[in-house]
Amino acid sequence: MGVKNKRVRSWLLYDWGNSAFATTIMAAILPVFYYDVAAKGLPESTAASYWGYSQSLAVLLVAVMAPILGAISDYSAAKKQFLRFFAFMGMIASVLLAFVGEGDYLFASILLIVGTIGFSGGNVFYDAFLPEIAEGDNIDSISTRGFAYGYIGGGLLLAINVLMLLKHDWFGMPDQAVASRVSFATVGVWWFIFSIPLFRNIREEKKHPPQRNDSYAMIGFKRVASTFKDIKQYRQLLIFLLAFWLYNDGISTIIKMATIYGKDIGIDTNSLITALLITQFIGIPSTFLFGWIAGKVTAKKALLITLYAYVAIVILGFFMVSAIHFYLLAICVGLVQGGAQALSRSLYGRMIPGDRHAEFFGFYGISSKFAAVFGPFLFGFVGQLTGSSRFGIISLLIFFIAGIVLLNMVNVEKGIQEANRQTNPDLKVEVH
Repeated sequence: MGVKNKRVRSWLLYDWGNSAFATTIMAAILPVFYYDVAAKGLPESTAASYWGYSQSLAVLLVAVMAPILGAISDYSAAKKQFLRFFAFMGMIASVLLAFVGEGDYLFASILLIVGTIGFSGGNVFYDAFLPEIAEGDNIDSISTRGFAYGYIGGGLLLAINVLMLLKHDWFGMPDQAVASRVSFATVGVWWFIFSIPLFRNIREEKKHPPQRNDSYAMIGFKRVASTFKDIKQYRQLLIFLLAFWLYNDGISTIIKMATIYGKDIGIDTNSLITALLITQFIGIPSTFLFGWIAGKVTAKKALLITLYAYVAIVILGFFMVSAIHFYLLAICVGLVQGGAQALSRSLYGRMIPGDRHAEFFGFYGISSKFAAVFGPFLFGFVGQLTGSSRFGIISLLIFFIAGIVLLNMVNVEKGIQEANRQTNPDLKVEVH
């Protein structure tokens, strides 16, 4: 039991460490630094476009790579090695951001893309360890704890970084630009320190893959093609993926567009960062809460609660007019965001075949990455068409309502049986 707990804690601490990249670099400090420093000299609209192009290219590359890397990982039993490679990629990119100067927008964009690939690519293999370290009924609890640890670790370093920006003289720094650069470096160091337990204490399950005649890359492509062909055999899993793709599109858009929407209604930068911190720390107990709720009413019902809450959040966002309203919105998002993400991951983990974890989590990754494309596009298109970003926000109801409808159609127990039947063809199960 002690060894098991040690492995779980080591897995959780990785989320504590790498979540700093999502908070400090992707969400809070780098966007402002890119706009004010890296893209200095460019027209405002061009700077914003270059940031958007960088984000889109990073997402596209990760989406294409994720299922291939997952298939290679499953075949070679090398999840840990791949996780280490991508984690180091993200860590190094984070540290190198400290050397971005005025006008270095291309360098900053390249590092953002490399860092995002490291962060998201590593998470494919990190997520794939979840079914191996969890025991049946514990998967919901451990998954939610992972997100809670991420909220704590990412939020704690972000709070330190924000203090460095606001009170840079306390830290012996001449201005906010230098404080931002130091913040980027702290992300790489933080990520490295808290990944050490996972690399030391988690051993991958030993497998004996068949003799290969092709390169791992070719095997990966063949496995991906095979998975696309085979996924129709997992009907419940496929329905869940469609639901996840839709509602996660809405969630991702809220996360990515909240700052822009806040600025559009006149909320200052400090208030926006404060709201992000509120979301971060409200999410800590709330994620644990939804892990507990899942144990009482099932993970699917708990997930549906979070999605109904998001419907209310979108409606609230449409009507908000002040910083106080934005803070209330941040609290509401913090209450459900971690629960929705963690329960989605654990539900998916239950319905995938036991011998193809990384491969199927690659599909999970590709769903979430491509989901990040359409929501922001719809937000921008509707806002431009109507002349108001408020209608862009309200358009997100489409994703949540459609996701809720599809999720209600998912039979989780049948999905588990379908996965078991594919893993063990001789297993006799009765599916109603």
